[in-house]
Amino acid sequence: MMKKIATWTVLALATSLAGCTGAAYSNRSLDSVHQPVVRNAIYQFDVAASNGELPPSEQGRLQGWLDAMGVRYGDRIAIEDPSVYGATSAQATIRSVIERRGLLVSNDVPVTTGAVPQGHLRVVVTRASAHVPGCPDWASKSAINTANATSSNYGCATNSNLAAMVADPNDLIKGARDDRHDPATATRAIKTYRERPQTGASGQISREPTSNGGGGQ
Repeated sequence: MMKKIATWTVLALATSLAGCTGAAYSNRSLDSVHQPVVRNAIYQFDVAASNGELPPSEQGRLQGWLDAMGVRYGDRIAIEDPSVYGATSAQATIRSVIERRGLLVSNDVPVTTGAVPQGHLRVVVTRASAHVPGCPDWASKSAINTANATSSNYGCATNSNLAAMVADPNDLIKGARDDRHDPATATRAIKTYRERPQTGASGQISREPTSNGGGGQ
């Protein structure tokens, strides 16, 4: 079973969402009135856990569903387990299936439709997309610019490209969060460059013997 829930998150406030001629024409700031809109689609898939385990048949069904979904970097995958004690082994099997695809399982489970059937686990994929509505916009602003305002198309190219390129459009809302940030990792390359002995520092340069195959003098 697969269901889809669409939720909309708007990056701009009401003042930035106005798409009428007056709003675009009177914009004298460097903030574009054309802002990305982020859409989250939630897909869910239920698998049966037998005695807390995920049988091979269910693993095959899950693999087929993930293939059909084309899960990729940027998708957020979570596991919903309604059992009282938790199907730890089945969860571990699902995690291994997902991790073999180079993805991680999120601990944040979104709200889905319907209750999870008894003896089942639910795999939830949240996929975000972003676009900038109303772009390009060359016509909403008059050629006569008495208010010294920015162009009605101002920001369309930059924000549309950003919306198309970002791996996880949800980062446009609140930015990426990395709780594993380690300054030592960030400076490792510089530390290695500074501390590793340079080639030829000992004063000895090794040369490989060469052969002259073209008829010497």
